[in-house]
Amino acid sequence: MIKKYFKKDEWFGNIRGDAIAGIVVALALIPEAIAFSIIAGVDPKVGLYASFCIAVVISFFGGRPGMISAATGAMALLMVTLVRDYGLEYLLATTLLTGVLQVIAGYLKLGRFMSFVPRAVVVGFVNALAILIFMAQLPELTNVTWHVYALTLAGLGIIYLFPYIPKIGTMLPSPLVTIVVLTLVVFFMGLDVRTIGDMGQLPDTLPIFLFPNIPLNLETLMIIFPYALSLAVVGLLESLMTSTIVDDLTDTPSDTNRECKGQGVANIASGLMGGMAGCAMIGQSIINVKSGGRGRLSTFLAGVYLLLMVVFLADILTIVPMAALVAVMIMVSIGTFDWGTFKKLKTLPLSTSFVMLATVIVTVATHNLAAGVLSGVLLASLFFANKISHFMYCDTSYSEDNTIKSYKFVGQVFFNSADKFYKIFDFKEVVDKVIIDLTKAHFWDISAVYALDKAVIKLRREGAEVVVVGQNDASATIIDRFGVHDKPQEIKKVMGGH
Repeated sequence: MIKKYFKKDEWFGNIRGDAIAGIVVALALIPEAIAFSIIAGVDPKVGLYASFCIAVVISFFGGRPGMISAATGAMALLMVTLVRDYGLEYLLATTLLTGVLQVIAGYLKLGRFMSFVPRAVVVGFVNALAILIFMAQLPELTNVTWHVYALTLAGLGIIYLFPYIPKIGTMLPSPLVTIVVLTLVVFFMGLDVRTIGDMGQLPDTLPIFLFPNIPLNLETLMIIFPYALSLAVVGLLESLMTSTIVDDLTDTPSDTNRECKGQGVANIASGLMGGMAGCAMIGQSIINVKSGGRGRLSTFLAGVYLLLMVVFLADILTIVPMAALVAVMIMVSIGTFDWGTFKKLKTLPLSTSFVMLATVIVTVATHNLAAGVLSGVLLASLFFANKISHFMYCDTSYSEDNTIKSYKFVGQVFFNSADKFYKIFDFKEVVDKVIIDLTKAHFWDISAVYALDKAVIKLRREGAEVVVVGQNDASATIIDRFGVHDKPQEIKKVMGGH
């Protein structure tokens, strides 16, 4: 068990890169954790404690080394009405239940369902997230003095040009250099710009064990369960999507079912330490990877640095200008967006492009990543079903005396092609016998079986003998189980017998 959760190469294979990347991520986590706390309607320390707990715990139990998990906006939006109507204690209880549901999902191996998410949806998800990350920076760039724009542009210049400086450019991550340089500029020049300190009061104590002080009864469960279920689904969906993206960036695999369990354990820890529920963060994960973070140590240190900074270095932290963090997040937005999308729109099939655009539009319009992904998966499924249904066809032939007609079906028969299957039969043609050959066909669902039953029964009503031949094992199983055309008692009921 220890070896499973503590692989030496995952922890100490990139110590220097992970240690430096953790600092950059911690700095980027602070304003977002505070902002998400404000969105949810709770004290900033709830989001900060959550980010610390989740990052530290997920580093041990998560299935994707180098991925950052903390308090997120997608989760915060789901908590608004709960906090408003019932208060913080119920939020903590919901966070605990969210974690339990996610652990159960991990043991049920629900992570494998990520294979059902098409590539078009992943690209749409990434592009939508890049747009949302950029849009989230706009409030910091509106109704401000020119100093903010100058600092932001200077920050972007440092981020993209610093790596080209010989020797030192490859030693330090440019986002960290940007934050340090702009902070020194603001401090020594005395510029009046918005800083982290303006976001909200930072906690001055370490988190403590805190079990929710609410009645443990069915009524409480009925209140928190719907919220917990929504949080669990959104959290896992966003985490697994982010995991897929980090897999691509690092060219390494991840364990999706372990990630489900890890997210659950992390949320349970967060709830017990006075924090809100969270999940993986694509923006911070990309910052981590681009800053040199690859292993579990970077995630662990990001959480540790975060807590040390807000509790012990608050005076220094409060002077960090928001413009520096805005520059870093704009860099993340630019790096996240798949700029090849525009070229792909001209070459990809129309249905694929439509799924990709729909995912982007729904996600950006609702600010709900789960809604965007689910709508994309649904559309992709519908397009796939429609495409597959076109591959079903039928060859007909007659015996020499024209008394026997054979229907030889080829392709997939399911809900979208069942009606087409039924309409192929000519019920008015007078023949003595009809042979329905399914040797090259496959029946997938009850709709297909119902279409077969309806065709056989109607042909028999017209006086023809009907024989069904050639079913493969899977088709025969579903036809035998749900079909009625070869069951005399059922046929009597259908045809009006007694």
